[in-house]
Amino acid sequence: MALTDPLGDMLTRIRNGQQARKDSVVSPASNLRVRVLDVLQREGYIRGYSEEELGKHKGLRIELKYFEGQPAIKHVARVSKPGRRVYSGSKELPVIRNGLGITIVSTPRGVLSDAEARDQNVGGEVLAEVF
Repeated sequence: MALTDPLGDMLTRIRNGQQARKDSVVSPASNLRVRVLDVLQREGYIRGYSEEELGKHKGLRIELKYFEGQPAIKHVARVSKPGRRVYSGSKELPVIRNGLGITIVSTPRGVLSDAEARDQNVGGEVLAEVF
């Protein structure tokens, strides 16, 4: 069966892995997933990730992060879905939990957090929200 929302699948794997207190989770690799993981790592929500072979395909091992036994990611949700795309300008980017969380945005300059997109004055597709 084909995956209709690969990014949503990866975010669900991260959410489920943290609920089960796993050290790491594995997800199939793609360029978009790597760019989103770069943002999550820069913002301190995951420890890191690495590429590995899963049979004849490449996969990503995502190292999850915890603070005092609690997951670093309290909430992760897909905003723009295959059935309903959500776009936002740089001035209208949503603020998550009064700036405590981040919005991940796909812009013409790459996948950025909402703060980086505001600094560079670019908007784009709102991929996910994390706090």
